[in-house]
Amino acid sequence: MTHDRTTPRGDAGVVSERVRAQLPSLPTAEARVVNALLASGSEAIHLTVSDVAESAGVGVGTVVRACKSVGFKGFQDAKIALAQDRIQVGTPVQEGVDASDAPGAILRKLAASTDDALRTAPGTVDAEALERAVQLLDGARRILFLAVGTSAPLAQDASYRLVTIGFDSAAPVDVHTQHVQSRLLRPADVAVVVSHTGSTTETIAAARAAREAGASVIAITSFSTSPLTELATVSLVAGSRETEFRVEAMTSRFVHLLILDGLYVSLYLRNAERSKAAQALMADALAEHRF
Repeated sequence: MTHDRTTPRGDAGVVSERVRAQLPSLPTAEARVVNALLASGSEAIHLTVSDVAESAGVGVGTVVRACKSVGFKGFQDAKIALAQDRIQVGTPVQEGVDASDAPGAILRKLAASTDDALRTAPGTVDAEALERAVQLLDGARRILFLAVGTSAPLAQDASYRLVTIGFDSAAPVDVHTQHVQSRLLRPADVAVVVSHTGSTTETIAAARAAREAGASVIAITSFSTSPLTELATVSLVAGSRETEFRVEAMTSRFVHLLILDGLYVSLYLRNAERSKAAQALMADALAEHRF
């Protein structure tokens, strides 16, 4: 079954009705999942897979199977399609932006929403969790950053910054390499996992491998309840205020970058002499690449 993500105006509810029609053929547990999603209406977009699992009284795996049973690729695909189905077509890509806006106005609105997110983020991050994350990183033998999609550039930037102040850090791009390197971690190591939803299959697989290897896992994510936070040793949660139905996060990228920068500066200050020495060597190396 293929769901039409571009249901015309006036046809709102078509996807929901197609899904509802399949309820009698579903196992009881999966039917509870589908009913929970249908009952959430447009608010489905704000739910995590763990939220639905708890609401339906089932495991996370059952939620994913139920979504696939009614024709979706997975939970994320299902919640976006069902939430879109409950409102009129034409939702803007960014809150407050509409088709009549000139590029300059769009830029100003984006700046305002990002500014608001950055100002509120520090108050949403648990201070004790942040301190614990800094302690774990400061004492780590090796640090491995794990992320895919739009979170991957954040992880690579953060890893590079830690290297410049003397930490043994890496952020492999390939998901298979991430999984293998996670499996090879040791109890003295730390995996830093960056994920907006906390529900990406490849990221969760690598994070689970890191935990099974005995390493600590620091999650940087937007939702307090997700498969990632269930695995994490420490969770730094901020950035869940994403508008409507964007599959990839926009504003939360800046919030997660702020958290990563906070970790970097904290580690720099705790190891000031080593940091300065490492950055002096870095400056010498970079000088060879500049005119």
